[in-house]
Amino acid sequence: MVGIKDIAKQAGVSISTVSYALNGSPKVTEKTRERILKIASELNYVPNMAARTLKTRETKIIGAYLANYGGAFYGPLLDGLRETLRALDYELIACSGEKAQRFLPERMIDGAIVLDATFTSEAMKNYADRGHKLVVLDREIEHANIRQVLLDNRAGATLAVDYLKKGFHGDFYVLTGPPNSFDGKVRLETALQELKRFERQGDRIHVIEGDFEESSGEQAAAQIAAEWKAPVSIFSLNDNMAIGMYRYFTKAGLEIGRDVRIIGFDNRDIGEYLTPRLATVDYSKYKWGSVAAEKLVKLLHNEPTDNEIIYTSIIKGGSVNPPIISR
Repeated sequence: MVGIKDIAKQAGVSISTVSYALNGSPKVTEKTRERILKIASELNYVPNMAARTLKTRETKIIGAYLANYGGAFYGPLLDGLRETLRALDYELIACSGEKAQRFLPERMIDGAIVLDATFTSEAMKNYADRGHKLVVLDREIEHANIRQVLLDNRAGATLAVDYLKKGFHGDFYVLTGPPNSFDGKVRLETALQELKRFERQGDRIHVIEGDFEESSGEQAAAQIAAEWKAPVSIFSLNDNMAIGMYRYFTKAGLEIGRDVRIIGFDNRDIGEYLTPRLATVDYSKYKWGSVAAEKLVKLLHNEPTDNEIIYTSIIKGGSVNPPIISR
């Protein structure tokens, strides 16, 4: 592997002169710098990032720890992270898994943005105690070196339930997310509280376990169809599962918006093109990523910054038509 000693030998200069040239120091002339850079290119020299990191104590790289990278959910979030970090002179790598957590203590990244339930809060606090800076998107955790950028799940779930309940009495179903999802837990807890608050005689509340995947939406729809006797209202805690329910109910002959009234959460692009349009809870995934990136860079620069909430709103759709039958 070619090092700066090899470049110095071929250029006939000292190692320090090569170092100055490679790092853009004004201590060497432009003519000398160009000659050294040309020799480095001819020798296929690759800078030793680990050594540079030890010297400067920064890589200008941020790690985004995600549960997975699939589906339409992560694209806008990553766009917000990447574009904001680029404007702030940082780069982004997406990570997952316990081994990738070593990037922090090994200083392969300057800080981390976490949306991954497998990255434990205990581990985060340990890293923060050692001086590492983190921004979390999926839990409430207090530490001087950690900031939270969370969705306003409580307001979103309240909007969804209130929209479903307007003028409707009968059976309500809530399709949950995976048990380790912070967002799913808050949405479920809020939905049940809101449903209980306005519960009337004859209303029944059913909770079906889901996992945020379309397949669990299909399975839930099969259960609902088997139990169906009159129009029902369904709060799917994300759009993926609602899309799975669309697929099943269409084949089962139940009319969405009349026989089964459905609202989702996340405002996936495809919801606009479903028939009828899927009602859902909206928020800006791009802004979520962008704000998280800004918070982390401020932490890294020891600038004051607070926790922040990403607000939600309702997108109305034909999947929640005014009920024809009210009980």
